[in-house]
Amino acid sequence: MERLIIFGILCLAVIIISRRNLLNAKSHGFYRLFSWIGISWLFADNYRLWFDRPFSINQIFSWILLFISLYLVVAGVILLIKTGKPSKNREDKTLLSFEKTTGLIDTGVYRYIRHPLYASLIFLTWGIFFKNPILTDLIVAMLSTVFLYITSKYDEKECIQYFGEEYKSYMKRSKMFVPFIF
Repeated sequence: MERLIIFGILCLAVIIISRRNLLNAKSHGFYRLFSWIGISWLFADNYRLWFDRPFSINQIFSWILLFISLYLVVAGVILLIKTGKPSKNREDKTLLSFEKTTGLIDTGVYRYIRHPLYASLIFLTWGIFFKNPILTDLIVAMLSTVFLYITSKYDEKECIQYFGEEYKSYMKRSKMFVPFIF
C-alpha cells in the first residue's frame, strides 16, 4: 500500500508539471510524462532497498549510474541557465521555463551530447532499476528508456523548427545520449 501511495504522489506531481502537454502528442513533453511515470514506479518499488547490501555488484553499479545521472543533470541545467538564454518571451507554452532557450548550447556537456537531461533520466532509470533488478521493473525501465528516446526525437524536431540549420549542423557533430557512442 505504501508503494502505491508514493507512486500516486509522484504521478500527481508529474502530471501537474506536464499538464500543458497532456493532450499534445506532438510535443516532447507528452512522451517525457510517460517516462517520468515509469521512473516514479521504479522509485516507489525500490526506495526501501536504496542502501540495502551497499557493496553488492547491483548496488555499486546502481550508484555509478546514479552519480552519472546527477552529473549530467547538474551540468546540463547550469549550462541551460548560463548560456541558453532562457526567455519568457519564447512563445511555446508546452516548454518548461528553463527549456525556453533562445541560444543553441554546444559547449560543456552539450558539446558531446545533445540531450544531457534526458541522458540523465536514462541513467537515473537504470540506476534505480539496479537497486533490485526484477522482471517487472526491467520492463518498466525499458519502456521508460524508449519513451525518453521518443521524447528526444520530438525535442529534436522542435529544435530544428526553432534553430533551423544551426541545430542540424549541431546534430552532425554530437551524439544523443552517450559521448562518441550514441
